[in-house]
Amino acid sequence: MTEKINFSKYNYALKMLETEVDILLQEFTIHHGYNPVEHVKSRIKTEQSIQNKLKEKNLEYNERNVLLHVPDVVGLRIVVSFLSDVYDIVALIHNSHNIIIKKRKDYIANPKESGYTSYHLLVLVPIYLENHVEYVEAEIQIRTIAMDFWASIDHKIRYKFPDVIPPDVSKALENYAEDIKELDKKMYYLNKIMNNYQENL
Repeated sequence: MTEKINFSKYNYALKMLETEVDILLQEFTIHHGYNPVEHVKSRIKTEQSIQNKLKEKNLEYNERNVLLHVPDVVGLRIVVSFLSDVYDIVALIHNSHNIIIKKRKDYIANPKESGYTSYHLLVLVPIYLENHVEYVEAEIQIRTIAMDFWASIDHKIRYKFPDVIPPDVSKALENYAEDIKELDKKMYYLNKIMNNYQENL
């Protein structure tokens, strides 16, 4: 019989994370006069997805294994305008008094073989229960609009080819990832030019 997992603490953690990030972004906008965020998405990983992830690792579906081996049950994705904004948001979260960064993965500086780029933070989020404070792991992904577009297409293609992606499709994805990287660089320099004009007004 499959063990029933209590997802309450993950829902609490997501609400805490959403609230904290929203406050941080509002403060950033007030101090810098600029909102770098295009949109924020959040989710709790589905039970089926968690089961599949544990099955891939040859692990039973139980509360202990979810806690130890599925750190991204709670997920938040922050999509920003420009490449420099990614690192501004990372710094913003780093300076938070309520979110603890446990691990960083900079897939922008070190892309995955597929071409995937994004900045991942594995964080600890406090939830205030009746008798104690508990920290719940969550994953925050920060990426540009261009990176998000590529990742969305990549996800759809991998859904269509769950076993093996045809080599020509895989190669095309890698090439387009390079195009995305170049586009982000161009938009980064465009943003610098715009900022220079604003400073000289």
